[in-house]
Amino acid sequence: MDLTEKMAGRERVVGIGSALMDILIQAEEPFLEKVGAVKGGMRLVEENEIHRALSMAADEPVMVPGGSACNTVVGIGKMGGQSRFLGKCGADETGRLFENDLKAQCVQPDLLRSRLPTGKVLSIITPDKQRSMLTFLGASARMRPEEIRMRRFEDAAVIHIEGYLLFNQALMFAALSAAKNAGALISLDLASFTVVETHKDVLAAIVHDYVDILMANEDEARVFTGRDNEADALRQLSKYAAVAILKVGKRGSYIAVGEDVVKIKPVVGGTAVDTTGAGDLWASGFLHAFIKGHSPLKCGELGSLCGHAVCQVVGTHISEAHWVQIRQKMEA
Repeated sequence: MDLTEKMAGRERVVGIGSALMDILIQAEEPFLEKVGAVKGGMRLVEENEIHRALSMAADEPVMVPGGSACNTVVGIGKMGGQSRFLGKCGADETGRLFENDLKAQCVQPDLLRSRLPTGKVLSIITPDKQRSMLTFLGASARMRPEEIRMRRFEDAAVIHIEGYLLFNQALMFAALSAAKNAGALISLDLASFTVVETHKDVLAAIVHDYVDILMANEDEARVFTGRDNEADALRQLSKYAAVAILKVGKRGSYIAVGEDVVKIKPVVGGTAVDTTGAGDLWASGFLHAFIKGHSPLKCGELGSLCGHAVCQVVGTHISEAHWVQIRQKMEA
């Protein structure tokens, strides 16, 4: 059966992942070593490590609600799509800000609450525009498998899951099972090469058994497949999922559907100031077009357009004026 037929007329994308407040700072390379950040990767820390790193930062931080799957469904909401975010946050001021922001970005919140503080991610942006992250999961890590029931997904065409959920494997399997039982397609973004390294033993089985759409950048694909050559890596990815996506940064992306491969050209122009959320927003454009039944080429082009747009701002909040331009190009 064609994947678009399997969606049975449903158009909602439900993102499930960590409800996190993004804290963004710009710093030189030596700062990463001082605070124990992995260049281009993500490390789990306690909240006090984030406070310590901020105390050593030269500039004031920028704070915006985030989290990988959350960023993706926000982008879909801003393009006029139906989207919902399922996650867990604290019953604190940060949690209230998070929920209100989702509503303002046209996303339906499905937020569970915890007595723990809302999670935070310190994203350190170096002069090469790459981000390295220190993550305090906080309340987001307390989402329980029994809270992920099929009824949360019954109106969904696609469940989009961030790879970071692998840090709680019982939760990951609960989400995969509920999504599959609800008849939804499953999209998985591998999220970070450090995530793939840590969970490679179980990840291959998860992708093979559950995932319809697999998204990876070149580092994640190399670790997952063991192949340095991008073409070889993409071929390996396509053996696991009906749709395999390889994102190669400013060089564009590749989409493999079976044995057919489409090259997506990058959007040129503008000045990149921060790559935070570039892959997440690429997924927004791709999934929004995919649900509308567009070709892999058109899906990739809209993904590239959204990914490019978010690189023009610090953080993941694209201006409304820029969203208007994206919607106009999408309709054209």
